Amino acid sequence: MSSLDILFVHNNFPAQFRNLAEQFASLPGIRVRAIGAMGAPSLPGIETVRYGMRPVPKARCHPFAQRFDLECRRAEMVLYEAIQLRQEGFSPRVIYVHPGWGEALPLRSVFPHATICSYAEFYYAARGRDVGFDTEFDTFGVDGDVRITLRNAGTLLALAEADYAISPMRWQKSVFPPEFHSKIHVVHDGMDFGTLTPDHSIRGLSIQGLHLTAEDEVITFVSRNLEPYRGFHIFMRALPEILKARPRAHVLILGDDGVSYGAPPREHGSWRMAMLAEIAGEIDFQRVHFLGWTHYDDYLAVLRRSDAHIYLTYPFVLSWSMLEAMAMECLIIGSDTAPVSEVVTAGYNGLLVPFFSPKALSDLVTEALANPKKFARLRKAARTSVVTRYDFRRNIWPKHVDLLRRYCRDEALIERVQGEAIAQPVREESL
Repeated sequence: MSSLDILFVHNNFPAQFRNLAEQFASLPGIRVRAIGAMGAPSLPGIETVRYGMRPVPKARCHPFAQRFDLECRRAEMVLYEAIQLRQEGFSPRVIYVHPGWGEALPLRSVFPHATICSYAEFYYAARGRDVGFDTEFDTFGVDGDVRITLRNAGTLLALAEADYAISPMRWQKSVFPPEFHSKIHVVHDGMDFGTLTPDHSIRGLSIQGLHLTAEDEVITFVSRNLEPYRGFHIFMRALPEILKARPRAHVLILGDDGVSYGAPPREHGSWRMAMLAEIAGEIDFQRVHFLGWTHYDDYLAVLRRSDAHIYLTYPFVLSWSMLEAMAMECLIIGSDTAPVSEVVTAGYNGLLVPFFSPKALSDLVTEALANPKKFARLRKAARTSVVTRYDFRRNIWPKHVDLLRRYCRDEALIERVQGEAIAQPVREESL
């Protein structure tokens, strides 16, 4: 039986493609390869070719074009690796690519007969989404607005070349130009809930020298980096009132001091230091614990012990951490912003507060800690809702198979994968 080839292209592979790539690799007769940048971690059993970037000469292009220039340089390196794969006899029937770094640009030229699926993660705009949302930190002028809009160039070209695209959430699809909506299908990355198992009988927690007992109340906050995009400044401003009202409360904050999105603070080395300087003297540092970015098992232990889990975000891409916290039956107190409210229905599977109100956040956290039984049903509903919608094997994989039936031109591949769809895909909700 000859192998059928699938290619994934993502500078940080596997990233969002982890579950999908592993599923294809597990099927008999399917050969999976990936192209990523030098730092791509890859997956066992999937050969990943990594490209390096040549030194970028001093920019001679217009400032508006600098991002696209860098994307073209990445595209050139991906082009070389793709040609090498083709010369080795690798001929992908389907290509899954994230277009955000320009890596999609050469793929149609090298593999003209492949079915290409583009990952439509986000469409930037100078107003109405992440930019322009938090006026406390926005410093863009007209030139900055233009540069933000032009960040979409590579993504738009990839959409034009793709046979179809996937977007993880309805709101993320909605921010793309309407003329592309018929091409974009809402398919989340999917999650494996096997390790995301809640256990409310565990009331003690020992981590990094900190020892908490059943009598302690635990507030959790998780972000890859502690920054305004994820509401870190709002959360920190709510802490003085929370800690004053709940003398047994401890705050566990997981996240690094870098910047994933937005800009660093002007007067401090990190947003953590900036916010600590702002509220100095207002909080008890014996009860506020910055744990950095922990081992995954420690992260899960923190979520299992959480009495109130805070997740705030600009109108931007939703973090997996919120869905993981819901799967762990955490009580979610989230910002009433579009990415969160698509998943959390206030009073059903979580609670929502206005993003810009530390007072509303502190009041709701205080109430949640004071009346845990009142909100117990929300915890159960949180897990049920995310497992129902985002379980990869039962919900997400059947959607991928359905899309391959609709768009792929290779009958042999369709025959190979369709027997692996173990459930009927949930009908996609229209915008």
